[in-house]
Formats: sequence, structure tokens, C-alpha cells
Amino acid sequence: MRKIDTLKKNYEFKTVLTKGKFYKGEFITMYLYKNGQEKNRLGIAISRKIAKATKRNRLKRLIRESFRLHKEELKKGYSIVFVWNKKKKVEKYHCKQIEEDMLRLFQRAKIRKGKVE
Repeated sequence: MRKIDTLKKNYEFKTVLTKGKFYKGEFITMYLYKNGQEKNRLGIAISRKIAKATKRNRLKRLIRESFRLHKEELKKGYSIVFVWNKKKKVEKYHCKQIEEDMLRLFQRAKIRKGKVE
């Protein structure tokens, strides 16, 4: 099992958030920025104001799993940051809902390879 390449440094997140394009979904907002590499890199930003650490970590796991299921369908060479919508409660949502929202964002950004649903 290969790990997902992630953004770790603050300046990496800032670059994507300031210079990248954004697409707003129902639960998450996706920021895209071309990174010039042959792989996609993932970052997840969830504010401390939304929930305590255990719920934030659960949310990160759900987003990461949804991304993992579809990462092979995406065009390569992007840094992607997902930000949770502050107005949505954390407890109510499941992996399937997040996955569907993520797929809609991928379609809107036109980074999915030929799969049209």
C-alpha cells in the first residue's frame, strides 16, 4: 500500500491557497495549483473552531480515504488542498457524502481522466 503524498510545510499550503484556483462544494472547498511534478500532493485544512481534535482527525481520515479511492482517476501534477466548510456540522456526515462532493469538485475542475457519470 503506497502512502498519499502530502503537503507538510506551511509555505506549501500558503502557495496553494493564495495562487491556486478554488472550487466550492457543499461540504469541502478544493484549492488546485499546478506543482510541476509527476504526482498529486494532498493537503487537508480543518479549523480548530469546527471541532475538537478527535472529530477533526476523523474528518481528515474520511477526506483522505475519499481521495485515495479516486486518486488514480485524476490528472497528475497538482497540489490539492481541501478545506472543510465551517457551516457544516462534523458529526452528521459520512464517507459516501464527502466522496460524492469530492467527485463533483473534480468534475468541475476538469481534472478527472475521461470518467463521466
